[in-house]
Amino acid sequence: MKQLGILLSGRGSNFEAIARNVASGKIANARIAIVISNRSDAGGIATAKGLGLETLVIPSKGKERQAHDREVVAALQAHKVDLVCLAGYMRLLSPWFVKQFPQRILNIHPSLLPAFPGLEAQQQAFAYGVKVAGCTVHFVDEELDHGAIVVQRAVLVHDDDDEHTLAKRILEQEHSAYTQAIDLVLNREWTVAGRRFFQMQKSEVRMQKSE
Repeated sequence: MKQLGILLSGRGSNFEAIARNVASGKIANARIAIVISNRSDAGGIATAKGLGLETLVIPSKGKERQAHDREVVAALQAHKVDLVCLAGYMRLLSPWFVKQFPQRILNIHPSLLPAFPGLEAQQQAFAYGVKVAGCTVHFVDEELDHGAIVVQRAVLVHDDDDEHTLAKRILEQEHSAYTQAIDLVLNREWTVAGRRFFQMQKSEVRMQKSE
């Protein structure tokens, strides 16, 4: 059974989707070991407690980033976490943090990266006038919204959309895309070549194991 660690700062709608899909078996061979927030008032913490999951608040206010990261990493390691999932975690991870979990941290971003990184991605996309928006699940590396892409979902922008209706449809895709990405990373054979994520075929897996 693989152990998931969830990091969140707000209401955690993607966390709720992950929890629901772990419980239903859509994310196979997994359990949520710990839900961590840097904010005591995060709605996701209350939700996690309601689901009977172990929670931990590690306040970040007034702390140097790497010092806070060391506390979070210690908690994740204490729970033997195999994969870290960022679910609306409003903190940039230090390079040191990323090195503790190489290709074992996933994030979801509400745009088709590399377009519109950073905050307010849906609003950026809408203001730019794109015809296709979407979301991206990617590995976290030392740069903002930059790691290898695992799953992307496209969402058409309708003529009668505003940024709120667009954001709502993107969020619906986020929930299923994150589930797909977690299941891929935990339960399939894959490799990353350069920036490209590949799911390996059975023949490739056999070849690697025989070498």
